[in-house]
Amino acid sequence: MPVRAVAVTTTALLGVALTAPLSHARADEAAGDGPVVVAHRGASGYAPENTLAAVDRAAELGFRWVENDVQRTRDGELVVLHDESLARTTDVEEVFPDRSPWKVKDFTAAEIARLDAGSWFGPEYAGTRVPTLEQYVHRVEHNHQKLLLELKSPGLYPGIERQTLKVLANEGWLDRRHVAGRLVVQSFDADSIRTVHDLKPAVKTGFLGTPAVSELPAYAEFADQINPSHSSLSMSYVSSVHAFTGPHGRPLEVLTWTVNDAETARRVAGYGVDGIITNKPDVVRDAVD
Repeated sequence: MPVRAVAVTTTALLGVALTAPLSHARADEAAGDGPVVVAHRGASGYAPENTLAAVDRAAELGFRWVENDVQRTRDGELVVLHDESLARTTDVEEVFPDRSPWKVKDFTAAEIARLDAGSWFGPEYAGTRVPTLEQYVHRVEHNHQKLLLELKSPGLYPGIERQTLKVLANEGWLDRRHVAGRLVVQSFDADSIRTVHDLKPAVKTGFLGTPAVSELPAYAEFADQINPSHSSLSMSYVSSVHAFTGPHGRPLEVLTWTVNDAETARRVAGYGVDGIITNKPDVVRDAVD
């Protein structure tokens, strides 16, 4: 079966001074045999998404895995932001009122660094910045956390796979220790994930979506995870995914998104998923423990 390529979205940046290591960033997955809980865009239910503050909040709550979104600026800098437009999560409309529709790809890194990416969430986060990918992985490393990195709308950013891997390599994230258990690269775009696998076969990869069971053998050639929306899941689908072996010789995994309430968390945990991606990781942890 041909592999369907699906479109993706965006990411966020932040410039915040490093704090002391957060000892509370324990391995939540070590607490039991339940699914790993992944803080979506950081602990984005409690701090502005895709910022260093959200990474730190996840660490304070005791979560090792954080998810983020990566895009590229006009001058070629990789930044962490979800939406293709800067309008929802920054004050770009005030700072650059004549630059509608305020697409990430139309602004330089220096221009984005001027934006307030926290006030929309709450006054206590005023002045929070959109982080570059380098800043983001520095903070994740500092907090002894792990990273589920999403390539957003890679069709908008030709070559972003190679560039992302280069940044990760420069920051020490492609050594054996990181690729063995601290890094996954995912996307809604199957071709993009195949490219990551071809460029760096050691890196674990995930496809965001719910391919037909008949298509899973093709995905298993380059993806270690199939990561669907919780609304599309069933126990039989999870079992079908687990029946296939991925490119690293292990059963395909299922991480589902975005689960923010206890009832849904218990339901998908009962399906046997390997991970749950959530804006409120503490709510999910309490539900599935």
